[in-house]
Amino acid sequence: MSDLAHRVVARMFDHDPFSQWMGMERVLVEPGRCVLRMTVRSEHLNGFAIAHGGITYALSDSCLAFAANSHGIQCVSVETSISHTKPVKEGDLLTATSQEMSRSRSIGIYHITVTDQHGTTVALFKGTVFRTGKPWFPDEAVPDP
Repeated sequence: MSDLAHRVVARMFDHDPFSQWMGMERVLVEPGRCVLRMTVRSEHLNGFAIAHGGITYALSDSCLAFAANSHGIQCVSVETSISHTKPVKEGDLLTATSQEMSRSRSIGIYHITVTDQHGTTVALFKGTVFRTGKPWFPDEAVPDP
């Protein structure tokens, strides 16, 4: 099953120029789980010289997408939210780690924690996805939750 997760996320990432432009790196991909990492660059900063809130949001959103889709069924987000707990600065190394909280035939709920290079939590994200039932690789059987 882990092979399926890697193939799904590789296909998604290869067709995701935004995540690539952000500099996201896949650290871990497992069914229902993903860890992404990226370094904050100057073009990610806002007028306060801290990372724009969209940076941790985008990192978390990609982590959600990869974790949810890693089971082999195409998923789309239907609701997301984020809390920014600490400022993020240029040069910070951010790590987004997903946790699958619930997964049924049609809905998945995930929590994403974003930490900096010191292990300090800088953002907390929650995402709900709709599981379309459409497999990423139609010729392969995908187990039900």
